[in-house]
Amino acid sequence: MSDKKVMNRWLAVLGAVLMQLALGAIYAWSVFTPSLIQAGWTKFQSQAVFSIALVAFAISMVWAGKKLASWGPAKLSFMSAVVLGAGYALAGLVGGTNFPALCLFIGLIGGAGIGLGYVVPIAVGMRWFPDKKGFITGLAVAGFGFGAMAWVKLAGAWGNLIGTIGLSGTFSLYGLIFCAMIAVGSIWMRFPPEGWAPKGYHPRSNPAAANDANEENFSISEMLRTPQFYLIFATFTFSAAAGLMSIGLMKLYPMEALQQSGHSAAEASAIAGTAMAVFFSLANGLGRIIWGSLSDRLGRKNSILLMTAIQGLTLLMFTAMAGNQLLLYVGATIIGFNFGGNFALFPTITADTFGTKNVGQNYPYIFLAYGMGGVFGPMLGGQLGDLGNFPLAFTICGISCLLSSIAIYMVRKPTKDQDIDAEFAER
Repeated sequence: MSDKKVMNRWLAVLGAVLMQLALGAIYAWSVFTPSLIQAGWTKFQSQAVFSIALVAFAISMVWAGKKLASWGPAKLSFMSAVVLGAGYALAGLVGGTNFPALCLFIGLIGGAGIGLGYVVPIAVGMRWFPDKKGFITGLAVAGFGFGAMAWVKLAGAWGNLIGTIGLSGTFSLYGLIFCAMIAVGSIWMRFPPEGWAPKGYHPRSNPAAANDANEENFSISEMLRTPQFYLIFATFTFSAAAGLMSIGLMKLYPMEALQQSGHSAAEASAIAGTAMAVFFSLANGLGRIIWGSLSDRLGRKNSILLMTAIQGLTLLMFTAMAGNQLLLYVGATIIGFNFGGNFALFPTITADTFGTKNVGQNYPYIFLAYGMGGVFGPMLGGQLGDLGNFPLAFTICGISCLLSSIAIYMVRKPTKDQDIDAEFAER
């Protein structure tokens, strides 16, 4: 089918980036936690809302994946705009420091809104760009990482929204902005016609797409019966937990460490805020693009192994880095860069392992690992923070990342007629 008769495929990327910039709101949560703690919240409570949002995000994404084929990407995207926007707007209307209200509106409803829309740009992008799945997936989800930096800075240093209109006003304003951005992005969320392929695309002669030449498409039930699913799931769980814990603590822990090393409270807050809002967030966005591009050359498995190994070692060293401004910026950059890579690499290894055609239905089940990591990581960090032992949280997550390197090393490409028991016995 001729390219001239269909939408310019780069419009799908534009829509994806617009959507993901808004969906990245979940990673801006740390900018609100100091104000909430000042209002009487415990550190554990501040992480509880974040964890609820992550779990709702992951679970609603499974439902969205099942509806993607029948409802279509545009309808799901618009639903995401309404639900996410309403969650934040309602959180503002009922009061910005009410713990049960924020658990419901930002945690449960806001998280569900993110899950409804998140899988759409990934599935759409892979269909339009079978020749560069890693790069385009990384580019599509980069907005999720870059969005965090924008929302953090608008609420804080750049726009001073929290200081000017308060938490309630900031939540309500963000809800309106998120709804508008996702609704606009949904205009270009559509699949290419059946049988369409980009000009010059030949899987057997294209290294980036060679896997597609003899690709098998697994159904959800077929995927769930393979050991590969559980190995990939475990890898993502550990890797996500480490990154999500770091997001929740990237301001709180360095603030304590910097003050212990001689910085004033104001200096520590400014330095830690920059580490989170600039270095971590910018690297988070770039990591999605760069790791995605590298995976088109190195392969998904090798890229994930390298990423998790580097992340594990960095987390183990971070307790010695957090109290030094320069080393903190280096550590935040590496952790953010590797964390961002998860969102380019795990969708594409899902497509490579279980088939591109069904990635919209299959990836949400892999992504449940992110929800599990969202409970384990932030809750661990919050609980140990209340006990005055942030370093132990980073150490535990560092070891977990190294274990995930071992898990991904064991993954081999499955076939539909494989004997699962034999596969495990072989390992």
